[in-house]
Amino acid sequence: MSTPQREAAGPGPGTVETDVPGRLDRLPWSPWHWRILIGLGTVWILDGLEVTVVGNLAARLAEPGSGVAISTTQVTTVAAALYVAGACCGALFFGWLTDRLGRKKLFMVTLVVYLAATAVTAFSWTAWFFFLCRFFTGFGIGGEYAAINSAIDELIPARVRGRVDLIVNGSFWIGAALGAFASIALLDTALFATDVGWRLAFGIGVVLGLVILLVRRHVPESPRWLFLHGRGDEAEEIVAEAERIVREESGKELPPVEDPPIRIRERGPIGFVTVARTLVRTYPRRTVLGLSLFVGQSFLYNSVTFGYAAILTTFFDVPAGDTGYYFAVIAVGNFLGPVLLGHFFDSVGRRPMIAGTYLGSGVLLFGTAWLFQRGSLDAPTMTACWTAVLFLASAGASSAYLTVSEIFPMETRALCIAFFYAVGTAVGGISGPLLFNGLVGSGEVGDTTLAFCIGAALMAAAGLVEALIGIKAERRSLESLAAPLSQVPDPDPAGRV
Repeated sequence: MSTPQREAAGPGPGTVETDVPGRLDRLPWSPWHWRILIGLGTVWILDGLEVTVVGNLAARLAEPGSGVAISTTQVTTVAAALYVAGACCGALFFGWLTDRLGRKKLFMVTLVVYLAATAVTAFSWTAWFFFLCRFFTGFGIGGEYAAINSAIDELIPARVRGRVDLIVNGSFWIGAALGAFASIALLDTALFATDVGWRLAFGIGVVLGLVILLVRRHVPESPRWLFLHGRGDEAEEIVAEAERIVREESGKELPPVEDPPIRIRERGPIGFVTVARTLVRTYPRRTVLGLSLFVGQSFLYNSVTFGYAAILTTFFDVPAGDTGYYFAVIAVGNFLGPVLLGHFFDSVGRRPMIAGTYLGSGVLLFGTAWLFQRGSLDAPTMTACWTAVLFLASAGASSAYLTVSEIFPMETRALCIAFFYAVGTAVGGISGPLLFNGLVGSGEVGDTTLAFCIGAALMAAAGLVEALIGIKAERRSLESLAAPLSQVPDPDPAGRV
């Protein structure tokens, strides 16, 4: 039997006791969880599609007759940097709203923002309008990171939270593969005119986004967020419905709730000062950990990886229309990393797996840089090396989102995700592409080798930080990892708190 949220006997008005977290964590996997996974997780496919399509279409956009007076460099540097800047701003803005207004409202709003901006991008007629659209597309996607990761971790049982979170974030690469193959067809002037193919590319994202929007309408609000904001009856209804679905699916009674109830004092919205105090004063080591993981993976992915088409065309004379084939191979390796390694993050543990994937990818990238400098690689072998590097790096990068979403208090979860994403992406995702494209653009092997080594060093450094101060978070409830700021200690036998 479930225990409803009830008024506590202890410290006064506005304090409630709830077993909702324990009831959610003890649920066996069910169709209810699949609905959440599909409704929320598939959005990263859109992000992967966006980044890949734009990167591979850069050369076509710069051609005469494309309908937009823009250069390849402007697409790969200015537009890419504005997309990332928009994502940083969107993450902070929507992350703040997500903790105040709820997960469900914001993961609907952010998807609508993305859809609108993407659709309008297809009608760009000048560079400045294209840049503006890229900023607002990123604005919507950035908001998704905070709303989706917080919702998923608060709804998925603790015993499988690691692998589910990694697979969800890794699904980015399904979109990347789709974008790579789509760009091959859309760049074929025998099929589409120069000023038509790239516009249709943005339509693909709109169609997929509309489908996801329809599915997402049925995803519930986070019960954890509801009881924290005085809406215990709604939280009870959602958890009871999940329990009913699981019982009907399995034909068995649910296992007992192992985690004790928690006592929460209702409070108003959390301000930026409280969040800053939590990060700097309460959890300084965790803050260093989060920043290290995000900066490392952000530089690698936003500069080296997404500039891979430029490497192929500059150093291996691969035609612009064929780069999609190579990127599709890399995308498959990226997706397989979280899928095949994800369960080890729940069984072997967070610290050894996160440290191992970051350090391992850094070492492999140093090796790739050495082979590239020697002239030992061609386009296929370079792609094979990168696939191996990113098999590990992708699992590590996905674990960065998992880490910061589970090691900070519930009231600050979405904004903490937004903060680490924004700061890490601003450092690695804005400066990285500018630095990387400048080095690759020189056409000098030594400059590109240097770019590889910078990415490898940042990943390896983040792995060392994880090895030293990583958190043992596997199979533990979110509340045991970081008690809610509103949690009230249990009273002693005399009734004192």
